[in-house]
Amino acid sequence: MIKLIYQNAFLYVSFLALSLIACGQNKENKAPQNQDTSAVTIFKTPDEWKKILNKDQFGVLRNKETEAPYTGKLLYNKEHGVYKCAGCGAELFTDEMKFDSHCGWPSFDKEIEGGKIKKVEDNSNGMHRTEIVCAKCGGHLGHLFDDGPTATGMRYCVNSLSLNFEKTEKVVQQQYDTITLGGGCYWCVEAIYEMLDGVKSVESGFSGGKVANPSYREVCMGTTGHAEVVQIVYDTKKTSLDEILKVFFTVHDPTTLNRQGADVGEQYRSVILYRNAAQQKTATDIINQLNKEKVYDQPVVTAVQPFKVFYKAEDYHQDYYNANKSNGYCKMVIQPKIEKFEKLFKDRLKKN
Repeated sequence: MIKLIYQNAFLYVSFLALSLIACGQNKENKAPQNQDTSAVTIFKTPDEWKKILNKDQFGVLRNKETEAPYTGKLLYNKEHGVYKCAGCGAELFTDEMKFDSHCGWPSFDKEIEGGKIKKVEDNSNGMHRTEIVCAKCGGHLGHLFDDGPTATGMRYCVNSLSLNFEKTEKVVQQQYDTITLGGGCYWCVEAIYEMLDGVKSVESGFSGGKVANPSYREVCMGTTGHAEVVQIVYDTKKTSLDEILKVFFTVHDPTTLNRQGADVGEQYRSVILYRNAAQQKTATDIINQLNKEKVYDQPVVTAVQPFKVFYKAEDYHQDYYNANKSNGYCKMVIQPKIEKFEKLFKDRLKKN
């Protein structure tokens, strides 16, 4: 029985020591309330802080106490959002910086940039540590250690009571996007974009008119209002709309109205059919810049219009150039455009 009592006492003392080392000071070893406020932008008297903070928050933030391990409400929080100072609301960490350290307190591997956290030498309780405090209000957060398991090697050990959490919706970049372009005969435009790295798929078809499900013959008659277009699906992690449009304005003449070389008619017009405001702005900005810098001898007449519907052309129009390289039109019209593209965008070609 006596041996068991000594073992329990030893475990208790060891756990208490670990608590002191892992984060802050124990409540029985309070630091004075008159903290260094020389660099803070918010200063309040202890009585003023007590009106804002509850008793436990005041003890941690203003008296440098430490909450008991594994008791903090934010320890196991997995939601997306921002961790702010509970005293002044300064943004300190995000959910992407948080990790499970199994030390009993919320842990982060880095802080939000901008000098929001101040590092202070802490030699209290016979230990040498680095205290972290809110740079805005001077509130005690916890301690910083260099034993973190992530690439930063840092572990910001923070009391839950020092923080408030503001939930946000996770914004994930859309990996694939779609744009619809008309730049003359769709055989030409399709052949070029099939070679651009980052382009997932290209389909030839019709858009911008008033007739549903038109045939190629109907569009060629010039009575449907449709333009020959290509619908491009691209990987936003490998290319961008800006690059897509730079290629577009390089491989066709955007200054001739309803015409590309010998191909004449409304169906051969230059047009960008946007799906959202961002696409519209990108297209408009590029056109304005081309005109401002007088890249062409004549003004750009490319129309920028909202996308409504895309009608895929007949199967024999898909991947037309690769299936008909010996065709006279492919040799005389498409091949020179491909050679120009390969020369100007040689570093952006798909790797076979």
